[in-house]
Amino acid sequence: MANTYVKIGSTVTVGLAGAATIDFTSIPATYTDLVVKLSTRDTAVTANTGAAKVTFNGTVTSYTNRYLTGSGSAAATGSAGTTFIDAGLGSLMPTTGNTASTFSNIEIYIPNYAGSTNKSLSVDAVGENNATAAYAGFNAGLLSNTAAVASISITSTTLFSQYSTATLYGILKN
Repeated sequence: MANTYVKIGSTVTVGLAGAATIDFTSIPATYTDLVVKLSTRDTAVTANTGAAKVTFNGTVTSYTNRYLTGSGSAAATGSAGTTFIDAGLGSLMPTTGNTASTFSNIEIYIPNYAGSTNKSLSVDAVGENNATAAYAGFNAGLLSNTAAVASISITSTTLFSQYSTATLYGILKN
């Protein structure tokens, strides 16, 4: 990882009881961009139904999403939700119905998070089932709101499983 990445706070690791939401609060406005790295699994019973829904500053309106996903045998593209950004891309986060001990890897990149323009982000996500399919997806999202991002909430479809992790990084200019 580039030496311009600065870990903000501690890595969040979900405990035995699971967690509905992972929150990063009081984000300082001292970096140029933000990156959230996730390794997650959902407790939902149905396979391939895990999603990670991202919101900024508690805002639950004015989001737009464009996504592209693939499973190795099929591809899909489209638009999604206006109340959140779908970082799990609807089915990329493994669940209890998938192969045991498999986790998704998700990276959320938020440029110019402290600026006075609308907030964009990109998502790169992968997940696998070790049986029939491996999933990959990309999402471009936008929050039509000019407030600086001071908090990020990531909510699971059901609960994030034990050992799911999330780490927030600030990116400094060279």
